Amino acid sequence: MEISQPGPAVSGIVVTTSRILRIAVAAHLARFKGQSRVHTESDLRGYLVWCDQRGLDPLTASRPHVELYIRWLQEVRRYRPSTVSRRISVVAGFYRTCVIDSVLERSPAEYVRRPHVPPESPTLGLTHLQFEAVLTAARQSPNRCDFALVAMLGLLGLRIFEATGSDIEDLGEEYGHRVLRVHGKGDKIVLVPLPPAVARAIERAIDDRTAGPILLTSRGTRMDRHCATRRLRRLAEHAGVKLPRLHPHMLRHTFVTTMLDGGVDLRDVQIAARHADPRTTIRDDRARNNLDRHPNYILAAYMASAT
Repeated sequence: MEISQPGPAVSGIVVTTSRILRIAVAAHLARFKGQSRVHTESDLRGYLVWCDQRGLDPLTASRPHVELYIRWLQEVRRYRPSTVSRRISVVAGFYRTCVIDSVLERSPAEYVRRPHVPPESPTLGLTHLQFEAVLTAARQSPNRCDFALVAMLGLLGLRIFEATGSDIEDLGEEYGHRVLRVHGKGDKIVLVPLPPAVARAIERAIDDRTAGPILLTSRGTRMDRHCATRRLRRLAEHAGVKLPRLHPHMLRHTFVTTMLDGGVDLRDVQIAARHADPRTTIRDDRARNNLDRHPNYILAAYMASAT
């Protein structure tokens, strides 16, 4: 089956002249919605392009081919273990769908050795003082959307696509609470309550507008993650906060760690962060190697009171 010549696109993925492969890709992507579909499509595209560049038909690939793809991600692209693991999960999921749909008899990714992902997240959050400094810089910024951006990421814990995708029409009230209707991962809709400070920040950002995006660029268009990253780095620089490659997800980590430091129960933090697994919440907390809440202090204080 020749795949050296690119063929029609399936949901943005340039695939080969193989009709069977095009149908298999479309069938797999149809299992996802919203941002999950976008991210799955992006990761699957990387594997299909890798195969195409080597004249390899993905539907005739064997386990060694998938192993070579893993090595390429690690040694050539220099991706972190978590990124490699995610991309291979997408490839394995694609082949699993092929087996379900009887396109393949067995999956070539079934027994591949995946990289070990350490329990500590590579993404670090901001310290309390750093977060306060960035909040202050955003509040004092002449750009009305800066404070809303930092508040939505760091005080609501929104993912960047959730914050930039929020519209004025998503604001409302439920049971006496000012809320934001958030379109999250897996096409899930959740109502996030807005503390007064966040509500004021959002009201300042939308001004007298009645429709459209909450967060705008200086040109009046919807803010995207690239613009948001530039704005955050500029605010951090203005606040004197020096962090290597500050990006929006660091504020979501800050949201988790700050709540845990404030004494919020792990289960409540998990619910607020909308983590499907509490281990994800714990992984975010472990990232900064925080010793402030180490059980040793609790034991020492207990023994001191007992004696």
